[in-house]
Amino acid sequence: MTEDKIRKKLMSNKPDLMIKDHYLVSEVLLPLVQGASGLELLFEVRSMNLSRQPGEICFPGGHVEEIESSRPGSAALREASEELGLSFEDIVPIGSLDRLITPFGVLVHPFVGRILSPEHIEPNRSEVDKIFTVPLSFLQANPPQVSSLEVATRYSPDFPIDRVPEKYRGGWTKRWSLPAYIYEYQNYFIWGMTALILHNFLSIITKE
Repeated sequence: MTEDKIRKKLMSNKPDLMIKDHYLVSEVLLPLVQGASGLELLFEVRSMNLSRQPGEICFPGGHVEEIESSRPGSAALREASEELGLSFEDIVPIGSLDRLITPFGVLVHPFVGRILSPEHIEPNRSEVDKIFTVPLSFLQANPPQVSSLEVATRYSPDFPIDRVPEKYRGGWTKRWSLPAYIYEYQNYFIWGMTALILHNFLSIITKE
């Protein structure tokens, strides 16, 4: 193959995420509702019957279907409407947040939307145990506790480990760490990916 052919191939290639098929690509919606004293954020408590993260606090969201991949935000709206028992007309998109790639193989596209009639919410009990709201003013006035999550790697047994430098031949090896935010409101403990998305939202709206 000539250099000219390589150049043409590269010029026609649209850069994307490597090994994207190995990631769970999802969208979530950070829902805003009007409360008695101002805007509030709505959270879900996941059903205890779910096989993945039962009982944890999250925002509505889920897997992006192939048909939705060309319409950013559509999966977030669909998942929110299904989980909260709302029609699409009950949710007004406002904007998007920064994307998140987790060390657990999840690529998340977060969006922000306004729920027009929260009194219409009827949670899907197969997925949502209950919902609750937190005043935006409370979250802005109460910074999170900041910890860290350490990320380590190891190679599988079929990897020819004898062919790499000796420092890679042990078991789990710490590679890096990332911030872990913790928000608490009443008896609710908000952490993990949900807290990262929440922190990103609060950082964006308070940026000068």
